[in-house]
Amino acid sequence: MFDFISERFSSLVQAFGSNKRLTEQNIQEALTTITDALLEADVPYALVTTFVEEVKQEAISQKVTASVKPGDQFIKIVHDRIKQFLGAQEHTPFAIESNARVMVLGLQGSGKTTSLAKLVKWVMTQKNVSQQQLLIASVDYYRPAAIDQLEQLAKQLNVAFYRASATQPVAATQEILAYAQAHDFSALFLDTAGRLHVDNQMLDELRSVVNLVQPTHKILVLDAMTGQESLTVAKAFNEAVGFDVAILSKMDSDTRGGAAFSFKYALKKPIAFVGVGEKLTDLELFHPDRVAGRMLDMGDIVTLVEKAEQCIKQDEQEEMNKALERGELTLQDFAKQMDMMQRIGSMGSILKYLPGMKEFKITPDMLRQGELEMKKFRAIISSMTPEERLQPKMLTASRKERIARGAGVQTADITNLITRFEETKQYVKLMSKVGLSKGFFR
Repeated sequence: MFDFISERFSSLVQAFGSNKRLTEQNIQEALTTITDALLEADVPYALVTTFVEEVKQEAISQKVTASVKPGDQFIKIVHDRIKQFLGAQEHTPFAIESNARVMVLGLQGSGKTTSLAKLVKWVMTQKNVSQQQLLIASVDYYRPAAIDQLEQLAKQLNVAFYRASATQPVAATQEILAYAQAHDFSALFLDTAGRLHVDNQMLDELRSVVNLVQPTHKILVLDAMTGQESLTVAKAFNEAVGFDVAILSKMDSDTRGGAAFSFKYALKKPIAFVGVGEKLTDLELFHPDRVAGRMLDMGDIVTLVEKAEQCIKQDEQEEMNKALERGELTLQDFAKQMDMMQRIGSMGSILKYLPGMKEFKITPDMLRQGELEMKKFRAIISSMTPEERLQPKMLTASRKERIARGAGVQTADITNLITRFEETKQYVKLMSKVGLSKGFFR
């Protein structure tokens, strides 16, 4: 997410070199970098001009702070201005009240149906919502198999699904509302019909459905890969039926981030969530301050910790924490660590949350190699006996050959695993001695 902008912004500090203060020249060099990056990211020219002018005026008027480097001072200005553009005030976390009616809007191909399922999954994680209280339905009769897709997603979620007998959107909406009321569901999530592009027929039909449903939440799903076009789509929906918040889908794909950067400033509507993968759990709350930090390669440790807490059970965290505090680690623990990481996400997705990673210039090939190595390590440990996992010193040449055959690897891969494991053990012992391991997996 925002890799394109982040990569181009990473050179901002270099514009200041060894200068000890902000000057008109180094400010202009940095502003040129920002302008080029935003235009390449498909941010509308007018918004780029506005953003750059605001940064320039603040930088010029900035009082010199002796203890702060000019590059850091400028980055702080850019960070704060990005946060303003993305939405200085965070949107209140999505909450489902009694008798809620949630309508999801969007064009065909925007990821609307999948985003609805992800939203339901997210709502199910909230302590005051029971999945038995939720109903999913659809009035999308234009995209082949759209209703079938939603029914399958409802089964994955173990949430009630209703298929109307009517095949006309307005009549089907009336039937769905009657069913929801008769069965006393707390919340209805309704998927609506999309088109390949905005047209008057679609919007007229959508108005009729909105008037019937009287939704408590209207959510617009936009494909982040469409860039400036997504802003045009959002304006058309807003003028026709209005919406409360947006979900930007496909933020994990090769998107340049221009839509997300521009949305709040152009539409005056908040982004509530971003879709960051294909799994039903791959929906994140949108935090402007965290996103601004990620754009400037400052990382986002808070979101990473939240993802870990969602994916790793409390007892697993406590068990690993105890092992770290003791300064002891077995190959079994090592395997559990790798499994935990895999649940959080790929190696590449995890690194994006860590600060300063652009400096290491980690290439896609390096990430692929790292993922392959982890798969080998897991296969090797799975091929060991419980005793071998606890006492790797038992691994004689004959044992290594047996394990290699079972894991489908070379004996050199086993030697590599043991080397990495010993390095990790030394690091864990050091952490334990200085007291840094406590709460590491909290």
